[in-house]
Amino acid sequence: MTNTAPLHSLSDFDFALPPELIAQQPAAERSGSRLLDGTGAAPVDRVFRELPALLRAGDLLVFNDTRVIKARLLGAKASGGAVEALVERVLPMHEVLMHLRASKSPKPGSVVRFFGVDGAQAFDAAVLGRAGPQGSLFHLRFPSDPFALLEAHGHVPLPPYITHADTADDERRYQTVFAANPGAVAAPTAALHFDDTVLADLAQRGVDTASVTLHVGAGTFQPVRTENLAEHTMHSEWFDVPQRTVDAIACARAAGGRIVAVGTTTLRALESAAVSGGAGGTLQAGSRDTDIFITPGFTFRVVDVLITNFHLPKSTLMMLVSAFAGFDHMRALYAHAIDARYRFFSYGDAMLLQRLLRQHDCDNPSKASVELNRASEYGALNLRQQGVASRR
Repeated sequence: MTNTAPLHSLSDFDFALPPELIAQQPAAERSGSRLLDGTGAAPVDRVFRELPALLRAGDLLVFNDTRVIKARLLGAKASGGAVEALVERVLPMHEVLMHLRASKSPKPGSVVRFFGVDGAQAFDAAVLGRAGPQGSLFHLRFPSDPFALLEAHGHVPLPPYITHADTADDERRYQTVFAANPGAVAAPTAALHFDDTVLADLAQRGVDTASVTLHVGAGTFQPVRTENLAEHTMHSEWFDVPQRTVDAIACARAAGGRIVAVGTTTLRALESAAVSGGAGGTLQAGSRDTDIFITPGFTFRVVDVLITNFHLPKSTLMMLVSAFAGFDHMRALYAHAIDARYRFFSYGDAMLLQRLLRQHDCDNPSKASVELNRASEYGALNLRQQGVASRR
């Protein structure tokens, strides 16, 4: 699912990032990370624990409650050739879909032997065949419950740009404090900054919370390889929007509250559920897969405010935040973040964004009122932002 007639090409979302700004470890305290407040025309440097003061009573924070599984496995084929695997999705009947790297691909009917974290033999899995887009995944059957086997023998699936081997600390910190439903192979990283103190402060200020589940797949790190964005094939992820969350959003809207998505995965789930609701954009409860591809020009139907980390150059998530907050505004914010030495990507810092006012919002005064000030300031900054873009 993608936009028609993209307004930009791939190179528009490129930027130079000093490698030392790629965070290799999380901040000492979850809420001690930095927060770039981009809700106004000019960026404001804050600390994440200040977030509750930036929201107001009646706002609704929506989290992704997925739980990261220990999806990375090491093993060998019957021939002895090494295998490295990453489980993408757990299926019924002890079956899984996985990415698998080996010198020669294992054939259907063969067996892959996986090892535990101590290097000892753990279990054998039968290769059933290939699956997924262009046969990019392998279909295997485990001898028993995949979740239990992965928990016992798997490794934390740290992103490719984090260079250290996974540790016990990663088991704790590459997981949100409210993770509930196992299935993700990458963390919903904007939510990693929340701790019990911040959650208590939000509750005390009258900020409500709700949740969705989107099992983040390895496709979140998939590069866009086509300059023409319309030619990009978006990865698919499973999500669930409960009826109680749909009801909470309706309640917050009726009271004039804002819908605050914690992370791009939450936003993708909510906007996918609204798109599937038809032309009117009615939010629909339920579970399904989504391959929504959000680029500038997309019409947002649900989310007003977004909390997110900093994303990779030329990534689909860089396109998403540019669609949400405005292309020029995002270029200016990223330029400021690099100059101010913010930490990037999964273990990095966060930013707070407000949805850019578009013409269709004028039909909804309660939505438009929270953005009018930002929209007027945004126009005044265009010349300065163009200067930042040209400096790129």
